[in-house]
Amino acid sequence: MWRSSATLSFSSKLLSYSSSSSSNFNHFHYASAFSIFSPNAVVDHTLSPSHQRFYSSSAASSPSPSSDSVIKLGFLANKSDAFRPLGFKASDAIQLARHYGRCYWELSKARLSMLVVATSGTGYVLGSGNAVDLVGLCCTCAGTMMVAASANSLNQVFEINNDAKMKRTRLRPLPSGRIAIPHAVTWASSVGIAGTVLLAYKANMLAASLAASNLVLYAFVYTPLKQIHPVNTWVGAIVGAIPPLLGWAAASGQISLNGLILPVALYFWQIPHFMALAYLCRDDYAAGGYKMFSLTDASGRRTAAVAFRNCLYLVPLGFIAYDWGVASGWFCLESSLITLAISAAAFSFYRDRTTQKARRMFYASLLYLPVFMSGLLFHRLSDEQQCLVENPDRITELSPFSEDVTESGKDDRKKKLSYVTASPLGRAPVAYASIAPFPFLPVPSYVDQ
Repeated sequence: MWRSSATLSFSSKLLSYSSSSSSNFNHFHYASAFSIFSPNAVVDHTLSPSHQRFYSSSAASSPSPSSDSVIKLGFLANKSDAFRPLGFKASDAIQLARHYGRCYWELSKARLSMLVVATSGTGYVLGSGNAVDLVGLCCTCAGTMMVAASANSLNQVFEINNDAKMKRTRLRPLPSGRIAIPHAVTWASSVGIAGTVLLAYKANMLAASLAASNLVLYAFVYTPLKQIHPVNTWVGAIVGAIPPLLGWAAASGQISLNGLILPVALYFWQIPHFMALAYLCRDDYAAGGYKMFSLTDASGRRTAAVAFRNCLYLVPLGFIAYDWGVASGWFCLESSLITLAISAAAFSFYRDRTTQKARRMFYASLLYLPVFMSGLLFHRLSDEQQCLVENPDRITELSPFSEDVTESGKDDRKKKLSYVTASPLGRAPVAYASIAPFPFLPVPSYVDQ
């Protein structure tokens, strides 16, 4: 009799727990899948104290029923009730995975990290020459993503108190108490080490060294500098310029002058981008205790001047890419147009320093980077085309072909297409002829033997 009443009491409490948790999701404890049926009420210490208190009160309800009582209850009431605990455990495990997955996503600043991956992937393609190793590209992007996630997570660990004071950051996992600091540090360390090892194993040590140094520069230099001096913006620009150089080094195994075009573009692009953001979020940055450049400029005139000046620095990059043989003349034209567009937005902000003008410049900067990188990829020149840019008057020697015998038995000298020239990097030979007005188009050459 006692066992039956105890089982019924446990069942009613379990059903009431289920109904209350489904009606109010905020009070649902994600670790209950592992301990709601435990009589000792084991608590996941990585969760916040409020969650732990709720869990302890809900887990220590009544004595756990024995297996016999559950079986008897199944026969007395409903056979499906005996299997409900397993269903609850699976559901709670899924909720737990979703909870931590969401926390990891926010800790990593996934959208920002994906932008970093895009710049690294672009650098890899530009440094690959004729053929792009897709496996190497994927491994480089994966390693970059993990290192960027680690750096962003450590950034939030160090700035937990500052984030709690700002409106746009107070709901992040650490300030809101959804995840504990030791858990976040473990996550950041794990993905950072894994990403660096992946780059060292699948790419080369140069790429892994750039990734590790960039992680240290962002997490341990730029992050504390934000609360010390406004120069943090320029240090952060260096951090953002390293990923495309990392991609170039992963593909080519070296750092060359041509590989600096995209990093330089990213460095100068970040200044107007962050100046616009700092101007729009001045009050928030002041509440968080950050030393931003815009906070020392009440009128905003110097902030707008710095943004406009760095936009002008972007103007010659398209011509430099063309002159160095990295991209065609079309990219020079496209780069000049989009750079003049962002410069016009910056100049408008300089003349009329309002929130609307700052937001327009911010949106212009968001549009500039993907257009610039896409144009650089679309108009990039292969190794052979770069060789012809450096030696436009070179005449390639075409190798003879052996004679073939036709079906009629008569000898015939066949005219065949040949693309033969020596590649400067030892890749597959291809011949290009320089013919105006299209000096970079491959022209077939017929040989009569």
